Amino acid sequence: MTNHHQSTRGKPRVALVTCSALPDLDPDDRLVSGPLAARGITAEPARWDDPAVDWSRYDLVVLRSPWDYALRRDEFVAWARTVPRLVNPADVVAWNTDKRYLAELSAAGVPTVPTTWVAPGESWTPPADSGEIVLKPAVSAGSQDTGRYDLADPEHRELAVAHVRRLSTAGRVTMVQPYLSAVDTAGETALLFLAGPDGLAFSHAIRKGPMLTGPDLGVAELYKEERIDARAATPEQLDTAAKTLAVVPGGTDRLLYARVDLIPGRDGAPVLVELELTEPSLFIGYADGAPERLAAAIASHLNR
Repeated sequence: MTNHHQSTRGKPRVALVTCSALPDLDPDDRLVSGPLAARGITAEPARWDDPAVDWSRYDLVVLRSPWDYALRRDEFVAWARTVPRLVNPADVVAWNTDKRYLAELSAAGVPTVPTTWVAPGESWTPPADSGEIVLKPAVSAGSQDTGRYDLADPEHRELAVAHVRRLSTAGRVTMVQPYLSAVDTAGETALLFLAGPDGLAFSHAIRKGPMLTGPDLGVAELYKEERIDARAATPEQLDTAAKTLAVVPGGTDRLLYARVDLIPGRDGAPVLVELELTEPSLFIGYADGAPERLAAAIASHLNR
């Protein structure tokens, strides 16, 4: 089969990759369609697991909301490796969809939330102290299968053990992290970076309010509802984000976007919660000009 390129067939076509639960994309992602059309670029939603899609027909394939991949990560990564002109690239997808990358970033000197890992089949007992912890799988999206536990509460301790056992039985690695109480007041800050002429450039930031109210009871949901507000990034947050992006394997020149999620640590300094390079919400509806900046980033990748 011959690949068709924009130089030989009129308007460039871009696939915005989604999942069956969001066939018309997440509402925030739809905001880029107009700015892309204004640039003469046709954008179409496409499900990542739709066998009828011919990915070679697109000049660029942009991962946006394939948020159902967590229970099929191997399948998702294998699919990504078959897609031409995918952004972010397949090797980034393979690295970033398993949150054990946090251990690599921590070893490289990036301040991260302290994390321990419980492998499938490994026994786990809640720490003896009475603080709060967060449990979540190493492969997840949208805060799926994530819970908050108060270890001073005997019932919470039992539910925490059950949570780890549930993930272990499913063959999933569990992350154990302290709950950082600053999220209840300062919230979580997401810094959004988009491709520009000189590589990734800071676009905007948002504040996410606290989402975890208690234990996870195993109820399936695509993502947890979030309270989002615009926020100005501080120099310290931007510095932490720069340190994080500086150690991304393969560098950041290939990336279309990146999202760096930070929370104040116990000393008040920002620590990394997650580095989102696969399918992050970009919150382009919360910053003036952000839809146009995303369209410009996509156009820049089309021109490469």
